[in-house]
Amino acid sequence: MLLWFPDIDEKENSMSKSILMTGAALMALAVILGAFGAHALKTRLTTDMMQVYHTGVQYQFYHALGLLIIGVLSIHYPSGTLNWSAIFMTVGIVLFSGSLYLLSITGIKWLGAITPLGGTSFIIGWVLLFFAVWKKMG
Repeated sequence: MLLWFPDIDEKENSMSKSILMTGAALMALAVILGAFGAHALKTRLTTDMMQVYHTGVQYQFYHALGLLIIGVLSIHYPSGTLNWSAIFMTVGIVLFSGSLYLLSITGIKWLGAITPLGGTSFIIGWVLLFFAVWKKMG
């Protein structure tokens, strides 16, 4: 039984379960990091760096929500394309949001060069989601 889908076999949907768990964990982490930024970092970072940090939190939240959507879709429409979409979204969160968190806290400028790689990963993830839905429901 997989969460609220009692007729779904867990063995057949281990990737769906992994995607859903990753999405939920990254959503929770986004809330924690947002609260940490609002309380612990507010007086330590410049206004510009606080905005950079906040952008990381926002994009993590959006794409973790995307992972939850992909996870639910993959239960009903298992697809390698959906799995790759989830992988690219996760990599995007690590590279995009992670680089913004580190840049804002450390001030190390070269970390900003990593951010577009994460953005590209996000775009690939969303395009793969589009094609997976189009192929299954088109």
